[in-house]
Amino acid sequence: MNIDLNAAHEEFRRYLKKEKHRITPERFEVLDYALEFEGHFGADELFLKMKNNNSNVSRATVYNTLELLAACDLLAKRNFGENKTRYEAKYGRKSHDHLICTNCGSIKEFSEPAIEKIVKEISEKLGFEPTGHSFNIFGKCTNSNCKMRQNEQNNS
Repeated sequence: MNIDLNAAHEEFRRYLKKEKHRITPERFEVLDYALEFEGHFGADELFLKMKNNNSNVSRATVYNTLELLAACDLLAKRNFGENKTRYEAKYGRKSHDHLICTNCGSIKEFSEPAIEKIVKEISEKLGFEPTGHSFNIFGKCTNSNCKMRQNEQNNS
């Protein structure tokens, strides 16, 4: 992913200043790791990745900063039905939706112009200005790539 980290830093700095939050190097370290993370992640996953790279940022700072990053729209906060919050980089990315396998937990991203059109039409019809949407389809993988099916076959 090709992200302009300087521009993201500036946007985060403006947000922190406006909302009267402290501007600390640790928060920007969390920002960098979050924007560079491939795919969806939980706060603990990000914390472990940072620790494995010899970061001294605390778990509490990671959790708190992720909430700030979601509030200022640099990250998207997601819930894919497993009762835990996941995040993904939103900055510099196109809007997309998700297919979630309830069998193996895999998440596939997709973009569908028809969904974007429906969001726009419904919003206009009801006098609403959308700032984003979240569309998740839950189901089961129908192909042999399902991680759960692969595990079942390996254990037979």
